[in-house]
Amino acid sequence: MNRYKYRKVDAFTSGASLGNPAACLYLDAHQTLTDAQMLEVAKQHKRFVSEVVFCKKGADSLFELRYFSSECEVPFCGHGTIACMYSMIENTPELRAQSEITVRTHKKGTLTVYNKIKEQNAVYISAPEPIYLPPPVSADVIAEKLQINESIISRIYPIDFIDAGNRTLIVPISRFDDEISIFPDEQALKDFTLANGIDVTLIFCMATENRAYTAHTRIFAAKYGYLEDPATGSGNSAFGYYMMKNKLWDAGAVTLEQGGNDRIFNTVHLCLESGKLLFGGSATTRIEGEYFIC
Repeated sequence: MNRYKYRKVDAFTSGASLGNPAACLYLDAHQTLTDAQMLEVAKQHKRFVSEVVFCKKGADSLFELRYFSSECEVPFCGHGTIACMYSMIENTPELRAQSEITVRTHKKGTLTVYNKIKEQNAVYISAPEPIYLPPPVSADVIAEKLQINESIISRIYPIDFIDAGNRTLIVPISRFDDEISIFPDEQALKDFTLANGIDVTLIFCMATENRAYTAHTRIFAAKYGYLEDPATGSGNSAFGYYMMKNKLWDAGAVTLEQGGNDRIFNTVHLCLESGKLLFGGSATTRIEGEYFIC
């Protein structure tokens, strides 16, 4: 029986919001897990957290991160990175003194973590460079799979498809009340995304509940074993690139609210640092202990 340091951490918490839960396993230098073991741990967490993050200190002082949902390995998990690194920095004196920390992801290369806990009670992550792709489906097909009337899809802003860690189909919705009320069928949406090379579907509205915020987003991730991601790093990074592409963002710091009408909205911050898009937020540790694997 092997023991691993374990925390359940909610990312992008703000005020009374619950954020997005991630389980974090911290491996010592001598500890290893196979792909099958990591997937099994993630399956054990189905419906408890969105993803499990496996964090190991590398020989070259980098932190090596891998992400698994209950269905498969995830290319990049923004909220998991926020949860893992916020908790790591908060509980490690030598890291608290560092302003920048480098992490290496298994599928999306090396990224920088910016420690702003003291100033903003937040950490920021450099988003993967964007890949702009042609939308794989038309508006009428999207409307059918989201179980909405096509007329509520905005004609002011375009549908787009951007990979900023996950291939994100971006769909504009005209009215706020419509956007927060969309709840498609999970299995039908999963089949649709798998058939069209889509990782997640992001819907957004430029109207918000909090007028200090820039936009409202929601992200459906049925491919990964759950309908909706309540607060997201990679999907909102894709949306940040979308806003820049469509001149909806002047490159100052922006705040997004995320979630449907079944929850208190969560908060995601975007900014630019030396020309790089960063996403950031706070995190709250809910459970801490050890995880046992045979």
